[in-house]
Amino acid sequence: MTQVAIQDVTGLPHELTSFVGRREATTGLRRALADSRLVTLTGFGGIGKSRLALHVAHELRRAFQDGAHLVELADVHDPSLVPHAVAAALGLHDRSARDIETVLVDYLAYRNLLLVLDNCEHLLDACGRLTAVLLTAAPRLRVLATSREPLRTAPEQVWPVPPLPVPAEDGTGTAKAQEAMRLFEDRAAAVLPEFSLDEDNESAVARLCRRLDGVPLAIELAAVRVRMLSVDDILDRLESRFDLLSSGPRTVAPRHQSLRAAVDWSFDLCTEQEQRLWARCSVFAGEFDLDAAEHVCAGDGVTSREVFTGIAGLIDKSILARVGSHAQSRYRMPETIRQYGRERLTEAGGEAALRRRHRDHYLHLAERSDAESAGPHQAAWIERLNVERANLWVALEHCTTTAGEARTGLRMTAALWLYWVACGCVREGRNWLDRVLALDAEPSAERARALWVNGWVAHLHGDRDASLALLEESRALAERVGAEAELNHAIQFLGDTQMWDGNLAVAGPLLDDALRRHRASQHWTAPGLVTFALQASTAGLRGDVDGAMAFLSECWTVCEPLGERWALSWTEWNTGVVWWAAGEPDKAAEHVSSSLRKKQQLDDLVGIACCVEVLGWVAAAKGDTRRAAVLFGALEKRWDLIGSPLFGSETLLSWSEQAKAQVREQLRDAAFDSAHQEGEQMDQARTVAYALGETSAARGAADAGTTPEGELPLTKREREVAALVAEGKSNKEIAAGLVISQRTAEAHVEHILVKLGFTSRLQIATWVAQREQP
Repeated sequence: MTQVAIQDVTGLPHELTSFVGRREATTGLRRALADSRLVTLTGFGGIGKSRLALHVAHELRRAFQDGAHLVELADVHDPSLVPHAVAAALGLHDRSARDIETVLVDYLAYRNLLLVLDNCEHLLDACGRLTAVLLTAAPRLRVLATSREPLRTAPEQVWPVPPLPVPAEDGTGTAKAQEAMRLFEDRAAAVLPEFSLDEDNESAVARLCRRLDGVPLAIELAAVRVRMLSVDDILDRLESRFDLLSSGPRTVAPRHQSLRAAVDWSFDLCTEQEQRLWARCSVFAGEFDLDAAEHVCAGDGVTSREVFTGIAGLIDKSILARVGSHAQSRYRMPETIRQYGRERLTEAGGEAALRRRHRDHYLHLAERSDAESAGPHQAAWIERLNVERANLWVALEHCTTTAGEARTGLRMTAALWLYWVACGCVREGRNWLDRVLALDAEPSAERARALWVNGWVAHLHGDRDASLALLEESRALAERVGAEAELNHAIQFLGDTQMWDGNLAVAGPLLDDALRRHRASQHWTAPGLVTFALQASTAGLRGDVDGAMAFLSECWTVCEPLGERWALSWTEWNTGVVWWAAGEPDKAAEHVSSSLRKKQQLDDLVGIACCVEVLGWVAAAKGDTRRAAVLFGALEKRWDLIGSPLFGSETLLSWSEQAKAQVREQLRDAAFDSAHQEGEQMDQARTVAYALGETSAARGAADAGTTPEGELPLTKREREVAALVAEGKSNKEIAAGLVISQRTAEAHVEHILVKLGFTSRLQIATWVAQREQP
């Protein structure tokens, strides 16, 4: 059964249960990926496609310089959202006006990366077309897909996933050695530690595995029952289920019957309340928490208390899995189990009502995040919205595909501004805002609000013309319907767009008017507080440093009692830029460092990059060129993920280029490249620590991925390859010796050269020899 937890730094979820069997399949699939750039695992639900793909991706992730990344598509129903799902999985927060496919092509073009597209069967055309585009543009990209049928796009190699081997009926061979038997034993021991295969139960387990045709999910569902039943009891009860099935359609494949029988049997063994909860939980996408379950699933004969006890019962029966390391417990339902639950929900006639309750819950969550966005819980909300992304998409899709829901869609998309802007998802926000605005053109305060949020997002997206048009429409509509708060924000962000476009004569009066209105209302929102940052920048661009500092001081006065940090951090950053423009690098560093500490707490990816950028300029200006080169190296990949560096501002970009040119001129090429590579190896936490002067570059790189002794960051496999290179082995001989493909061996050698800063195999051999000296 596929169980998934939070993602690790490679872009893959951790495996929560041991991977049993599939040795030959794993080896064969590795070979297939070495030979083909697109491999599609096919087979029916429950056969283990996703688990096998994830396991192989984990094994191969170090062979790809840019890692392996999982794109979960089970909850994506709109084909146009497939590229967005891929971008989200890669951590791309591109703010440019380019279309999403262009962003993906540019990002992947020169990267050595494995992309796992999971559950493609309902999006075959979209997945096939996008995969063909990406593989054409990115020669070092590999794609591993899972689907119930092939993508049918070149150069696809189809890999049917077989069931697990089961013992022969005649008893020949060692039954215990069969993979199906070992899986049953492993999962049974997980719920009953004293369980093991022995002479008393081996025959019954073998018969059970044969009856289930070696289908992994069916075996796991049966194994969890050993806590309350003997293997013989399980087999007897399952036999009755097959007797019922035998009278059904003969067109159904036996293995599909095996899985259906196991799931039906598990459903029948649940209490009535657990059955209802199973069906109702199928409306959730990805993970959900207990609060969501109680709000969505309670009612119509199920109390909140019964939801709690039902969740516990479904976990005991392996229908739900507790996942992640969040402060609140979160749960996930395997996709096959969820599809079964949807069937039951549809049969019961309650699907429409459950989907409305699901929509209502996540609308309420979005509006709470908006209401509390200017308070002390900003960091918690940013984390929460990132975790809830899949369910937010499902709720928004309900709003855009259900008659009469467009007005609710306007409310929800506007309320999610914190996700679109603070989480760096401006492209995603643009997509949803454009869709709901097209569906509801009636004059309303909700439309006026969605318009200014979309105008703000369009500005951050680099689409100036669209931004101005949306904001002007919002201003006119807000005046018409008397929506004072929406009018204030529309005026403010019109000033924002004009200011960064260099039109200070137009921006100044707009921002002054917006600030006057916000002060008069005394109702400060986090977007409204951004006015101080904009005013500080405008003052600085006019050469009025004292005016900029006055806006920072007022921002502090307003934000401190609220516990607000996000808008304040941007005001501090803007003030730091003002001091930089005034020729005061020390004062610039003081304000930007204070901003960076807040942005790290908020996990503001764009803000962190902006702060590190300015601190790189400061290092260059003070003659610490190596430090500046390290910071610029750390930034390079981060700007790739974000998209447009420094909002595309010509002024900021010119300062950046000047600083980098100065560093390159003062450092020799080799020294610059070495420092730059040190920065590239640092993760975000180490980059921030180094930028703040809390750790050295070498320590930062070491902590990000080296051995505990601080040695150079080679993996165990790479050290093995380096040793064979030192022995004079060719890539072909290395591949044979380590039982890997020649291409994988070549990749390892390439990674070693890059990590050690070498250009030849002789240098690797010398390095190995020096390390072996006593």
